[in-house]
Amino acid sequence: MEIQKKKEDNIMVIAVSGRLDAVTSPELEKELLSIIAEGNKSLVLDFAKLDYISSAGLRVVLAGAKKIKQQQGILRLACLKGVVKEVFEVSGFDSIIPCFDTADSAFKAGS
Repeated sequence: MEIQKKKEDNIMVIAVSGRLDAVTSPELEKELLSIIAEGNKSLVLDFAKLDYISSAGLRVVLAGAKKIKQQQGILRLACLKGVVKEVFEVSGFDSIIPCFDTADSAFKAGS
């Protein structure tokens, strides 16, 4: 898994690539908690290059969404595709966390 961050205006975009599973999810969790602790209130998780997500990865995404909501912020998901999109749909997480087709549309929704 690889994580790339960029901040545009007041929105932090976090691009995650590779596999998000039991082995790699602690790294994303640490990164999300750090970003939220820094006071970022608008996050976009860009999953355009994410190939796989396990239940451990889903847990991290949900925990991040809950944590930022406690800080009066919001987490959005972008570019869900293939197996990753199916996992979010089957789990119902796509109805809990706002999902967008592109990172740009998620970004604009946060502006």
